Amino acid sequence: MSSVEEFRTEIRGWLKTHLSGSFAALRGRGGPGREHEAFAERLTWERHLAAHGWTCVGWPKEYGGRGASIAEQIAFHEEYALADAPARVNHIGEQLLGPTLVDHGTEEQKARFLPPIRAARELWCQGYSEPGAGSDLAAVRTRATLTGGSWVIDGQKIWTSLAHEAQWCFVLARTEPGSRRHTGLSYLLVPLDQPGVEIRPIVQLTGTSEFNEVFFDGAVTDAAHVVGAPGDGWRIAMATLGYERGVSTLGQQVGFRRELDALVALARRNGAAADPDIRDRLTRAWAGLEALRAGALRGTDPSAAKLYWSHWHRDLGELALEVCGPAATLAAAAPYELDDWQRLFLFSRADTVYAGSSEIQRNIIAERVLGLPKEPRP
Repeated sequence: MSSVEEFRTEIRGWLKTHLSGSFAALRGRGGPGREHEAFAERLTWERHLAAHGWTCVGWPKEYGGRGASIAEQIAFHEEYALADAPARVNHIGEQLLGPTLVDHGTEEQKARFLPPIRAARELWCQGYSEPGAGSDLAAVRTRATLTGGSWVIDGQKIWTSLAHEAQWCFVLARTEPGSRRHTGLSYLLVPLDQPGVEIRPIVQLTGTSEFNEVFFDGAVTDAAHVVGAPGDGWRIAMATLGYERGVSTLGQQVGFRRELDALVALARRNGAAADPDIRDRLTRAWAGLEALRAGALRGTDPSAAKLYWSHWHRDLGELALEVCGPAATLAAAAPYELDDWQRLFLFSRADTVYAGSSEIQRNIIAERVLGLPKEPRP
């Protein structure tokens, strides 16, 4: 048996043993559009994972990880999804900020921030998008001024996932007055539990609120809490986005497979599969998911991968309502209770917008991958 298969067998056995007792009820809980489900219990589960060495498996051993290879990380995320384990609550700290600090942080930053991320004792959110600067990230206007021994931050972030549950936020802010676009930005680590920070949840189409507006009005963070040099924030921010679209997306695809299999089963039960158009679209969805997996394993360009999976998943949501039929247009119960298919349809509308809209991804692919002329800018 190869080391990867041994690793896969180990995590599969551990999950089978530990997703029991009080944790058994967490199977399938949480995830996009459902982050409100059993959050406190899922945080307890996250800390249980940490206590047994199953968080941050891809981090180097010297920072508390397992030093798992890419193949082993793929095995972990696939087995975790196959076990129907609950959605992780520490993804942003573990998969985004942690690797950023490992590669670009100072030794002092690593010593301060990596242990509580690994232990799931401090949760993080991502302060990138702003009103008027969503996918066009270089247009950020949140500013920070170094005053004495602290950065003083003023501005607004939006669509900040799980900010209402987080203790810290990594914030892209403009620290050089008069700078434009990619220059003069800094990547700051900012505590949220302080005067000068206001967090307002945004109610979504699903009726839930996992995104937030975050307002900074004279909020402060230590002068040493800048990752990379001041003014080098764009490079650090792009590094973080690269980690965001890494191997953990293979676990996401296992979740997609579960949704597709359930939809096929529903189409067979309710007779929708007798419609040749529905059968064709289900077949195309299966083929598309196979292409997604093949692309992830071979290392598809991150922008191309995001463009493809987001449209695939949005189309699956539309197909789900077609399979369900006219009754899917009515809430499952008053006042606004949704079933899983309705939630999938509504939340997947955002897939082509968040984490970089499809329009921006196409520009990136055209300009940076294919080398086509840049789009004219005003």
